[in-house]
Amino acid sequence: MTSPALSVLDLVPVRTTQTSSQAVASSMALARRADELGFRRYWFAEHHNMPSVASTSPPVLIAAAASVTTRIRVGSGGVMLPNHAPLIVAEQFAALEAVAPGRIDLGIGRAPGSDPVITQLLRSSGAAGDVERFPSHVQDIALMLRRDGATVQFTSGGEYTVRSTPAASDSPQIWLLGSSDYSARLAASLGLPYVFANHFAGAGLQRALDLYRSTFQPSETLAEPRTFLTANVVAAPTAEEAEARALPQLRMMARLRRNLPLGALETVEQAEQGIADGADADERTLIDGIRSSWFVGASDDVRASLDEFASRHGVDEVMISPVAGAYESEPLDAPAGRAQTLELLAP
Repeated sequence: MTSPALSVLDLVPVRTTQTSSQAVASSMALARRADELGFRRYWFAEHHNMPSVASTSPPVLIAAAASVTTRIRVGSGGVMLPNHAPLIVAEQFAALEAVAPGRIDLGIGRAPGSDPVITQLLRSSGAAGDVERFPSHVQDIALMLRRDGATVQFTSGGEYTVRSTPAASDSPQIWLLGSSDYSARLAASLGLPYVFANHFAGAGLQRALDLYRSTFQPSETLAEPRTFLTANVVAAPTAEEAEARALPQLRMMARLRRNLPLGALETVEQAEQGIADGADADERTLIDGIRSSWFVGASDDVRASLDEFASRHGVDEVMISPVAGAYESEPLDAPAGRAQTLELLAP
């Protein structure tokens, strides 16, 4: 069985007593380590108004990560397009391509990345597009990123050329992200590479891949289907340590599923104490269910499971979200358990 290439998805987690600055510093250190270890790409997610997540602005974080790495591809996983005007997205990623030529990925998603109030605030200027126009906006961005730009046709006659940057030498690679039949069909119809967001929505994975592959239409940039999967992963020297480091994120996800108030990510000690103090049956059931789709354990076992996962779904790459929590004694500006996960699974 051939091992898949590995990439990294980062939500820039913020743990108890950690500042946003320290969380970002930790993620930059993790990006540098991923670059050194030979991971294929490093993507930042877009989430808003969450106490435990600092990845609110992927383009800013991508620029920062590009400045501290030399080889690895950096990108978004993804930009939630309905929150943004297509031209702004095209301009941001054309600028990033100029900063790090040949290393930029533009992953695009359709979900809001937050709650309805924040979604309304993000779109209150009227600049962002509505969800119904998502397919045309994806196409608009692809055209504006090309060297010759996009041509706007006026109903009254005449044309107007729009370029995302004055003299592009190349353009970012566009990926469509999703967790549904809709995203799979759209990626196939546009001839775009596709990523199934398995790290938060495992249901329907094989159906989405089958739809994408069976309905794929070749495009100028992609001759045949190309896809990879995401996964939540914790690797440690022992299975016991891995399970302990997974607990803070598992408890956070259980609270999210139950619509309970969220806070900063617990340390391992806080999460263990919370369970010891009497987690109710609903929380324990949710944690067990969420844990069943994660890859948690000693490094050799996790790597074997990832190999089997990739082989079963016919992909040559897995993007891991290293969800290992930190112990209270570990530095606030270092990735600790997350870096350990990468080091133990390095290609």
